[in-house]
Amino acid sequence: MKRKPSTEATAAWIRLMRVQSRVLDALEQDLKKAGFPPLAWYDALLELSRAPSGELRPVELERQMLIPQYSTSRLIDRLVEEGLAARRECKMDKRGQFVEITEAGRELQKKMWSAYSAAIEKHVGSKLSDADAMKLSGLLDRLGCSCSEAQLSAASEGASAR
Repeated sequence: MKRKPSTEATAAWIRLMRVQSRVLDALEQDLKKAGFPPLAWYDALLELSRAPSGELRPVELERQMLIPQYSTSRLIDRLVEEGLAARRECKMDKRGQFVEITEAGRELQKKMWSAYSAAIEKHVGSKLSDADAMKLSGLLDRLGCSCSEAQLSAASEGASAR
């Protein structure tokens, strides 16, 4: 029989899930109050803007997004309808397609960052010292969610951290 989690590990798991849900909900509300679309839009636009030549296959986009996206095709449809992204046929594989960010998508992603970064500060940064944030990051790294240095530097320049 495999070992069961301790009471402390179970309590940590419950807190982690509750905090993640509450902070994401609060971030979504702050973006909505600022007149912006959902966080998933920002996440998709960010990943497209970071990709070589601003394009990814839909499956690559879904894999790289911070927020799990169970309806990536609908999200892509909305971004295309709003002129924030465009679909492009793959020249090598005519059945495949790419999604590429438009200039309007780049502009919205940059505008959203001001509200998103303020919300991160409000709901996370203001509650943790930098030392506490580093400790928390270290603990989360042990659970398998470490960030690369490139992702961390991108986060401080207007991107999402993972």
